[in-house]
Amino acid sequence: MHFNPYGGVAAELAVRLVNAAPDRDLLELLDEAGYKPIRTLDARQIAELRRWTTRLEEVFTAPTVELLNGLLAETTSRPYISTHDGRAPHLHYSAEEAPTDERVKAYTAAGLAELFCENPDRIGRCAREGCGLVFVDTSRNGRRRFCSTRCSNRVHVAEHRVRRSE
Repeated sequence: MHFNPYGGVAAELAVRLVNAAPDRDLLELLDEAGYKPIRTLDARQIAELRRWTTRLEEVFTAPTVELLNGLLAETTSRPYISTHDGRAPHLHYSAEEAPTDERVKAYTAAGLAELFCENPDRIGRCAREGCGLVFVDTSRNGRRRFCSTRCSNRVHVAEHRVRRSE
């Protein structure tokens, strides 16, 4: 399945934010995700991104049109076409000079909205009891249920052991 950059990379950034530890350095996380250009994050922006992350998590629990429209409405989104850094024309959802937290909010909301419109079943939360991590299903058949192979293996091994003991 092919996702556009906002439905794919932006939705994956939303996954990284939601799955990040509460004390995770958000500037480092954005850098590792390839989110460029990164500016600084002050204490207010960090607090806002942490609040935003809890809002994003709601989408992975129960994605709805209303919830995603609410997220989009919370952003300073003003879509426009950009050609910065010699790149081909592509969409931006907030001004390049906007604060990093506002740009991340617009980017992730648009990415999840795009993914939802394309296929809402591709937005998921791990089915392993006690895990709670979220994911974007990029598998060919769109039937992913676990955040990782590790969680999948744990569940399947446990199911196998139960069947063997019976």
